[in-house]
Amino acid sequence: MDELEDVPMPEGELSLRLFAQQQDANLYGDISGGWLVAQMDLAAEMAAGRLAQGRTATVAIHEMDFLSPVKIGSQVNIYTRVLDVGHSSMRIQVEVWILPPHERDPRAVHKVTEALFVMVAIDKNGRIRAVPTEL
Repeated sequence: MDELEDVPMPEGELSLRLFAQQQDANLYGDISGGWLVAQMDLAAEMAAGRLAQGRTATVAIHEMDFLSPVKIGSQVNIYTRVLDVGHSSMRIQVEVWILPPHERDPRAVHKVTEALFVMVAIDKNGRIRAVPTEL
């Protein structure tokens, strides 16, 4: 068995890459879960917006567990994968993988959380609209 088969890897498309900074930290020096969720929501919105060809809104976030803390200086990589597109809604899996600060080996990247985001296409008045069937 190949050693690499046992190593988990991100699934989906890299949608957002940024660095966790001091102003994103909580009182204990770890990156705030709220900040991380906001970045995940932004990545889901970008993926949904491409599909919807316009404005979208988050209507639900399902099953999020935080697996480990994120330290200041970590490279935060957010991946999105479209699971399903309905008439007006899109289900998007969002994964967050980090490379710890001062780590040079890209194999040290590890998942810190994931969640299923349900997004809907909305029109200029904020009303739900259909997702275009043609891209």
